[in-house]
Amino acid sequence: MAAGSAGVIVGEDGLARPAWAATDPLMRNYYDQEWGLPVTDEQGLYERICLEGFQAGLSWATILRKRPAFRAAFAGFDPEEVAVFTAADVERLLQDPGIIRNRLKIVAAVKNAQATLELRNDGGLVDFVWSFRPASTPRPQAITDIPTQSAESLALSKALRKRGFSFVGPTTMYALMEAVGMVDTHLLGSHRRGSSGIWPG
Repeated sequence: MAAGSAGVIVGEDGLARPAWAATDPLMRNYYDQEWGLPVTDEQGLYERICLEGFQAGLSWATILRKRPAFRAAFAGFDPEEVAVFTAADVERLLQDPGIIRNRLKIVAAVKNAQATLELRNDGGLVDFVWSFRPASTPRPQAITDIPTQSAESLALSKALRKRGFSFVGPTTMYALMEAVGMVDTHLLGSHRRGSSGIWPG
């Protein structure tokens, strides 16, 4: 592995990635195959919103390692199933060592499922979230060039809160926008730059 130009690290496979995706095989696989690609289905977007909320204050690697357990605990992140979780379900989940056992975050996942169903009456979660896609995307040379929030993530945060969502702060929503391809914050030297098909390299 060698340090490349513009803040990327060139791996043994000859591909350039940011440092956070360069060493841990789980993170590298996520970066290469999922992060930054468009998520345009309700269930997938609901899952990402929940996982970004659970990630608050923790590392994304921690969430990725627990993702199979999260999916088992939250019915595959089917919003129709999670929306009818009861107080007893919340207590059950608080005993599940496979997930992040934070009451506020677990309750938020249930509330967010209910809010997701409500949004079906007004175009649906996907159209709602993607309506906040900005007109341009950053072109970062280094990690320090990447913003942690934007006017659009702040507006999305406010709009989702108004619709009943929780754990959707502007920084969390910017991370969501990066993860689902609404912005492309792949470093310019990365082999994944422009891979979303939405933004040019």
